[in-house]
Amino acid sequence: MAGITGLGTTFNLPNYTGELFGLTPEDTPLLSSIGGLTGGGQTTSVEFEWETYDLRDPGQRTKVEGAAAPTSEERVRANVTNVVQIHQEAVGVSYTKQAAYGQVASPQSAPFNHNGGSNPVTSELDWQVQQAIKSVALDVNWSFINGQYVKPTTNATARQTKGLLAAITTNRIARGTSVTGATSATDIITSTGHGLVDGDKIVFTAVGAATGIIPGRLYYVDQLDANTFKVSSSSGGAAITLGTATGIAFTKSWATVLTTDHLNDLVQLGYDNGGFSEQTTATFLVNSVQKRAITKAAMSAYGQYTETSRNVGGVNVTTVMTDFGTFNIMLDRHMPQDTIVAVSLEQLMPVFMSIPNKGVFFEEELAKTGASDNVQIYGEIGLKFGNERAHAVMTGLKL
Repeated sequence: MAGITGLGTTFNLPNYTGELFGLTPEDTPLLSSIGGLTGGGQTTSVEFEWETYDLRDPGQRTKVEGAAAPTSEERVRANVTNVVQIHQEAVGVSYTKQAAYGQVASPQSAPFNHNGGSNPVTSELDWQVQQAIKSVALDVNWSFINGQYVKPTTNATARQTKGLLAAITTNRIARGTSVTGATSATDIITSTGHGLVDGDKIVFTAVGAATGIIPGRLYYVDQLDANTFKVSSSSGGAAITLGTATGIAFTKSWATVLTTDHLNDLVQLGYDNGGFSEQTTATFLVNSVQKRAITKAAMSAYGQYTETSRNVGGVNVTTVMTDFGTFNIMLDRHMPQDTIVAVSLEQLMPVFMSIPNKGVFFEEELAKTGASDNVQIYGEIGLKFGNERAHAVMTGLKL
């Protein structure tokens, strides 16, 4: 069901009775495990930074007896920066709507009868604020994984924090085939010589102005010729209407089944560059497809495989053995379905801008303009990802 835009009233926010079930998953595993919306660091600037340093490569640097002191050497520090992005939501509910929580919209004509239950939402404004906060948490979690960095030079453009996938530049393994420059019109995608076949699964990495598709999710290819195709959200499903767009990019997934050797290749890449020294927080961050692939790879390699579990930052995770220690497996719905990130969780932290006399994430009443209560939820939040070489990513995996 769709939400509404504008003031909530008795006409556009009908009441019902009985137990209330949410349709949208509310879990934010990555964000929750590193501090959530209530823990982390603070900044007094829209751009924040942290420092890095390295040591020289070791060797057998010996000196002869009685030698003079060598030429002095010093290590240079460097800085890494990110920005906090503004999360701002507004909720407005009329006085009548708040008072009429006993007015329900159950069908009244035969054969329907009201079941006599009560409305579980007795404070509409509070309930709507709670849902807005949950939505912000989902946005932050998504951004910490998928966020594309934007540091604007004027106030005409919104700041965007750099997410984990964009931050990892050193330890990257690309599987599959990346295709860029595609366009769409209505429900048809044009990509010259795309090489797809009917039933293929793809993941979009950029969607431009196209609607109905989301980067990172799995889509099925259908109704195609050499240069065009359509996509659906289920095998054999209806084609998705995309509208007119340019700048569409997608990945044709790898045909090879994931093995423990592939996982070890990924972890070794990060390990060789200094990552995964903290065993309790070394974690594979995955969505559902790659979670199943990791389980199958472990069963194939180790025979009968029994998962164990840990608690990391209040989030329950399972574990899997690698040649470089036991790694957590954290399921996160906001991860692209063709991607595995090996992450050193101890290096991640949400960073908040503290607004004077208000705090880092707050609700406040807006100016009164009529017979309604109007509030906004506000926070400026960014990701500190530590040493990007302590993480590793593999993309384009088999779907």
